[in-house]
Amino acid sequence: MQLAQPMLSHINIGTGTEVTIRELAETIKQVAGFQGQLRFDSNQPDGTPRKLLDVSKLNALGWQAQIGLLQGLLETYQWFIKSKSM
Repeated sequence: MQLAQPMLSHINIGTGTEVTIRELAETIKQVAGFQGQLRFDSNQPDGTPRKLLDVSKLNALGWQAQIGLLQGLLETYQWFIKSKSM
C-alpha cells in the first residue's frame, strides 16, 4: 500500500510586518469597494498577541517579499471576481 504524500505546494512565509485587525479590515474594505461602516468593539482584544513570522533567515539568504499586503489583496480580489463570473 502506498501512503499519500503530503501536499508541498504552499509554504507560509511572512513579510516581516504586522497589521492590526482594524488595519486589515480597512484595507479589505478599500480593496472590495465596500461603502458601509466598519464597527469595532474596543472592549474586545485585537486578535492574538503576535502573528508576525520571523523572516530573518530568509532575508539573510537574499529573499525579500515583493508583493505587499495591499497589492496581494487587490490581485486576489480581482482574480476572485474574474473567476466568479466565468
